[in-house]
Amino acid sequence: MYKISALVILCVSIPTILCMSDEMQELLDMLHNTCREQSGAAEDVIRAVSKGVFADDQNLKCYAKCIMTEMSTISDDGVVDVEATVALLPEDVRSKFEPTVRKCGSPAGADACDTALKAFKCYYENDPADFFFP
Repeated sequence: MYKISALVILCVSIPTILCMSDEMQELLDMLHNTCREQSGAAEDVIRAVSKGVFADDQNLKCYAKCIMTEMSTISDDGVVDVEATVALLPEDVRSKFEPTVRKCGSPAGADACDTALKAFKCYYENDPADFFFP
């Protein structure tokens, strides 16, 4: 599970560098499909996030939580594990992405799903050029 989580966090953080292989795309597709089924989020609403459109949609929020849960970067009660997130970043890009992860921290949401989407929104707002939402 750790290997999958590490691969996924790399894709979320730096897709242009590390997420070009077929294996990585297959892992992302599997994660996307699993979380979409669990959350009931609509495909167009999920895709809009990559363009900076964060709908106030409970299913989307729970999709975001599912992604973070699968990456082991959020607790069941909705606390983003900043240290776990930073630890999954590769050493050669950590200096670029660690400040964003630390700045965003664990935003306070109404519930765990809301917190997860707020974290992704913060990542987007701080680095839209490198943001990726599976």
